Amino acid sequence: MAAPGSGGETDDATREERRRVRRRRKARLRAAELGRSRGGLTTKTHLAAERRCRPLSFVITPGQSADSPRFIEVVERVKVRVPVGRPRTRPDAIAGDKAYSSRANRAYLRRRRIRAVIPEKADQAANRRKKGSRGGRPVTHDADLYKDRNTVERCINKIKEWRGLATRYDKTPDSYLAGLHLRGAVIWLRSLRPAT
Repeated sequence: MAAPGSGGETDDATREERRRVRRRRKARLRAAELGRSRGGLTTKTHLAAERRCRPLSFVITPGQSADSPRFIEVVERVKVRVPVGRPRTRPDAIAGDKAYSSRANRAYLRRRRIRAVIPEKADQAANRRKKGSRGGRPVTHDADLYKDRNTVERCINKIKEWRGLATRYDKTPDSYLAGLHLRGAVIWLRSLRPAT
């Protein structure tokens, strides 16, 4: 411990100022939906796409966040306009990769009467078999529908054609999300254009 008058108070004041600056920087990153990873500051875009590679909904999160917890949020934002009546919010089936294979996601899809085309992870299958009859029935999925899940990757490639979205030059998450929606609208308009 430093003696009074030897500069100990200034060390405490500078240390406290550094902590304040670090807290502000972390709060700014959280507000901007930016996360730290090995590559630096990143943002992850979660989206739903239909079979013709057109986006239906977007959710952005910090780059280190997992995919599965955002599944329900992405599905709930899907709204497809129909000629008459309310927008359609319940698809017939949802295809996803093994990252979305969780009990919570499957229960949500069952509750909404949506067919899940998501394969089971190897560790989940092993745990289910280990429990015996208490483990439940094996998960089934339509292999033909599962082949169509690459439409999401193809939709992401169409979105990344805009360099600003591929590298996220936008400072705020709202402007980045607006850019995603704008690019999605352009993709939809180009797909609706009659072929000549």
